Amino acid sequence: MGVKKLLDLSGRNALVTGGSRGLGLQIAEALVEMGAKVAITARKKDELDSALSRLGTSGKAFVSDIGKRESIAPLVDDVTRQCGRIDILVNNAGATWGAPAEDHPLDAWDKLMNVNLTGLFVLSQLVAKRCMIPAKWGRIVNVASIAGLLGQDPRFAPTAAYTATKHGVVGLTRQLAAEWGRYGITVNAICPGFFPSKMTRATLDKTAKEIIAWTPNRRLGNDEDLKGLAVLLASEASRHINGQAIAVDGGASIV
Repeated sequence: MGVKKLLDLSGRNALVTGGSRGLGLQIAEALVEMGAKVAITARKKDELDSALSRLGTSGKAFVSDIGKRESIAPLVDDVTRQCGRIDILVNNAGATWGAPAEDHPLDAWDKLMNVNLTGLFVLSQLVAKRCMIPAKWGRIVNVASIAGLLGQDPRFAPTAAYTATKHGVVGLTRQLAAEWGRYGITVNAICPGFFPSKMTRATLDKTAKEIIAWTPNRRLGNDEDLKGLAVLLASEASRHINGQAIAVDGGASIV
């Protein structure tokens, strides 16, 4: 099989959470470009409607809150009813909170756990059981963070809950890969460094120059930098890549 065929996503259905903007929308665009039909979900209908204008006829939108576990099964019901089997799941939805660990609010801790980790697990569990295990094929791509590979410098980002959840995502990625690989399912994590987005705006407004200075590539991520890896991990080309957490950070996590 040629390389182009290995990367071709024609005939595949994907679900991207947090797909209305930022990294999630960029990944959704890449999957559509490679031939997939893509369902995106997020909390805000107006942002989803705007995103659909960039995805064309290959996109569908579903309003849902991944942080509320009772909403996840109805989401899977709606997506499978309207789009068919889910072959590719991109768990991108996430939240962050900055506060010194000694003062971190517990309600914020609970919110991040529900969105970043519990919701990701519940959705992956339902999609795997309903769609991927019966099909003996599936691709789960979890968007973690370099915060899931190391600690954050508290001068820039005191994010105890966020860092804990992203370490949890990396660990869960490896465990699901270990359990579901026998079903033809691969589970991998993308660990972005700093990319300009609504979530990172406050941090980058204060520290972008310092972050760029310590990054070997001397730049932040841009709108194209996750697309190639996301397509690879969603495709047949990644069939022997499983349980990996891959940093996309310009080398920031190696120094």
